Amino acid sequence: MFTTYSEALEWIHARLRLGIKPGLSRMEWMMEKLGHPERKMKTVHIGGTNGKGSTVTFLRNILEAAGYSVGTFTSPYIEQFNERISVNGKPISDEEILELTNVIRPLADELEETELGGPTEFEVITAMSFYYFANVNQVDIVIYEVGLGGRFDSTNIIQPIASIITNIGLDHTNILGHTYGEIGFEKAGIIKDRIPTFTAVKNEDAIKVIKERAEKKHAPLLRLNQDFTITSHSPQANGEMFTLISDDQTLEQLEISMIGQHQTENAALAVMAAQSINQDGDFSINEESIRTGLKKAYWPGRFEILSDRPLVIIDGAHNDEGIKVLVQELSTRYSTYSIHIVFAALKDKKLDQMIAQLDSIADEISFVSFDFPRAAQAKDLFAISKSKNKVMEDNWDTHLSEIINSLGYNQILVITGSLYFISEVKLYLSEFLKNNRISL
Repeated sequence: MFTTYSEALEWIHARLRLGIKPGLSRMEWMMEKLGHPERKMKTVHIGGTNGKGSTVTFLRNILEAAGYSVGTFTSPYIEQFNERISVNGKPISDEEILELTNVIRPLADELEETELGGPTEFEVITAMSFYYFANVNQVDIVIYEVGLGGRFDSTNIIQPIASIITNIGLDHTNILGHTYGEIGFEKAGIIKDRIPTFTAVKNEDAIKVIKERAEKKHAPLLRLNQDFTITSHSPQANGEMFTLISDDQTLEQLEISMIGQHQTENAALAVMAAQSINQDGDFSINEESIRTGLKKAYWPGRFEILSDRPLVIIDGAHNDEGIKVLVQELSTRYSTYSIHIVFAALKDKKLDQMIAQLDSIADEISFVSFDFPRAAQAKDLFAISKSKNKVMEDNWDTHLSEIINSLGYNQILVITGSLYFISEVKLYLSEFLKNNRISL
């Protein structure tokens, strides 16, 4: 038995040594031992390559605005570990993490002795969330974000009332496949029998296998630009405005407070899912709740402005598709600015493509290292870059401080890359900017 939060967290993180082990057998084993808590709740399942976390928060805020208690399971965390299991946006307490770890630890030890092997860190946390929402804090609905892929992801033992697939890109190709069709097949694994599914996937190879899966499962499939459409998009100073048209209704001038055209797609998926949930006899979601929820929704680390003067932005663009969206937004919103980019990434990403895109937009670019098992080294990132104005630094914190102190008018600092890196950066910069009396 663990007696402190730090002991529990250390045990959880130590399971990173087991890496990623796709498959549902260990989760099914643990759920059987726990009396199948995953069957005792209403859920929504959200998969995709990028935009999952934003879509979770849009839908959560809509449901909250309608008066419901909403649990969420997301990864990775940005500000604190506990936020991975939250209720109405509030992370569960240290004491609850300790309690849940003491429930799952004996099962993990017992499972270790079987031919299935011990559960991974992600499997442990997923099991904790199921137990929590079924037995500790029962809520009206829980939104589950897929960790990796879909078909064999540890969250894929739920029977949701709606499923969402945000988009599909060539990420985690060593596990999910090297083509859009192969990755689409894995993502489509969350589609369940007769459960409505909403998607913003545009790639033809990916959508083909998603359609095949939906047809096989007799699941209604509603697609962006076919069954619902975004029109009249207009960038705002602190967000976006758009109109959403579907067969059922037209919602004009919807406002969101997250920046980027791609966020209008995530918001549209959340609205469509909310309208589907509204058909469930236990929920009543009106237009006012949709508008209020969308406007209120906030997700840290996604084109987040930490300071206006000097202008400092963090963005967890951790793959090729994410970088492409970031570059588009910087080109649109800050075309007259001198842009200094600081980049750190995991070494298993398509680094050459990501760095080439950043080189194209950056007036200056810094490559840094950070403390994480799969992190790429600054010197390796530096070697890939073809920028004429590049540097590499091992101490990212002091480097960021120096850049911020030197920023002048019409200059912008953008820190991007791995979400694990962004998590560390946000914690550090929030304190630095506050202590140096720089506007937040």
